[in-house]
Amino acid sequence: LNRALSLRPRLGAQESVITRDGVWIGNGWLRVARDADERAGVLHREQELKELAEAIALLEEQAEALQQRQEQGRQRQRELEEEREAIQADLNEANRRHAEQKSQLSAKQARQEQIANRRERLQSEASELQEQIGQAETQVLSSRRTLHTALERMEELAQQREELASRRDVLRDTLEQSRQRARTDRETAQELTVRIQTMRTELDSTQQGLERMNQQLGQLAERREELKMALSEGDSPITLKSEELESLLEKRMAVENRLTEARRLVGDIDHAIRELETERHSAEQQAQNIRSNLERMRMGWQEMSVRRQTLQEQVGEAGFEIEALLQELPEQADIPAWEQELEAIGQRIQRLGPINLAAIEEYEQQSERKNYLDAQNADLMESLETLENAIRKIDRETRTRFKETFDKVNKGLQEKFPLLFGGGHAYLELTGDDLLDTGVTVMARPPGKRNSTIHLLSGGEKALTAVALVFSIFELNPSPFCMLDEVDAPLDEANVGRFCKLVKEMSSQVQFIFITHNKATMELATTLTGVTMHEPGVSRIVAVDVDEAVELAAV
Repeated sequence: LNRALSLRPRLGAQESVITRDGVWIGNGWLRVARDADERAGVLHREQELKELAEAIALLEEQAEALQQRQEQGRQRQRELEEEREAIQADLNEANRRHAEQKSQLSAKQARQEQIANRRERLQSEASELQEQIGQAETQVLSSRRTLHTALERMEELAQQREELASRRDVLRDTLEQSRQRARTDRETAQELTVRIQTMRTELDSTQQGLERMNQQLGQLAERREELKMALSEGDSPITLKSEELESLLEKRMAVENRLTEARRLVGDIDHAIRELETERHSAEQQAQNIRSNLERMRMGWQEMSVRRQTLQEQVGEAGFEIEALLQELPEQADIPAWEQELEAIGQRIQRLGPINLAAIEEYEQQSERKNYLDAQNADLMESLETLENAIRKIDRETRTRFKETFDKVNKGLQEKFPLLFGGGHAYLELTGDDLLDTGVTVMARPPGKRNSTIHLLSGGEKALTAVALVFSIFELNPSPFCMLDEVDAPLDEANVGRFCKLVKEMSSQVQFIFITHNKATMELATTLTGVTMHEPGVSRIVAVDVDEAVELAAV
């Protein structure tokens, strides 16, 4: 039947399949051959349907169980994934720490290598220093030997030095005289050098005169040599030679006068030449300025021509005519104003930057981001308002509870203070107006005292005031136990009696555990516990029930 049903979708209009059980199946129809006993067939089919329904229910239960298991598996998978993510995060953290440690290890290894290299360098330097020290010691020894030899030589040279010192003084005087003569000669030479340079400059401008002077000087030199020779031969012709010398000197003076006149003429000519050079330079400068102006004007004319041609081409490309534009141009047209406006428009266009084709998409993205940020801002403002409301509510509640607590503690202090002191009064006072940051001051005045501050109270009075305040706070929120550590130590007998009376009244609601050395306070207790040292170095705790002890004593 299953095979026939699987073939059913592929059957044509005139095709059919018959099973061995007599089931005839076609495409869209089914025919079953009934047995002789129809009721038996119906019951059988009904039984089969029930079995199938039970099987379906069982399968549905199994499917539901499998779905539950699948859901549990998914849940377990999510948990495992979370664990895996946590483990992965731990692993990443461990890897990061490992990398950091590895980098630190590498840095330390590099540092260790540097230290090792430095140690090697230091060792090598130390060895070199040792060698240098050895060499230095050798040099010191040789230097010492040399020093001894030098000392001996110095003793020998000391005598020579004394001898040479006297000679040095003599030579120094001679040297000083020579230096003085040399300075004089040097100054003379410098003066002569200056004069020679001046004469050279003058001789360059008056070459002809100098040549004549050179000839005359040559003749005079020859004559001087002849005179020297004549003088060397004898003194007889001295008078004749003197006359000749005077005539030669007169000639020399005449020549010097002519030379001076020539120099003056040369100076005048140089001055005139310099003036002509100055005029020529100024004329050339004016000509250069004129040429520069002409060149600038020519370049401006060419620029204007190019601009005019460019504007004509632009006007022609735009489809306009220059004559029509000039006719339509208003009379009050201001070209500089239009140029300034055009420049301003160009600057505005330049500030806009290049054309952004993705501006619309960017605007949409920024709009979405703005909407998101506005929503976030609204949420933050709402959260801030909620938080401020909560803070105001907490402040109101804090003020209310603080005021209630303050009133209760103040009332308890006013009740308990007279009980402990046998009179007087005490109260609490606020130091400020704002209940959130105000302080609290204890105002206590025992009977028979007019104290202005709590520091004027005695130790016992301070202790009783503190006990009254602590008991007032304790009654506000009582606990099963209350421990007192030698509270009655600074009290006298009368105050101890009032303290014990108050503790006795409060012991109906609270169990007191107190440490004391006062016998009157011990009488108040129902159980005593002490520490004794029966043997040296061994402590032992001893407890006594007062009621049982009284009964035993009565018996």
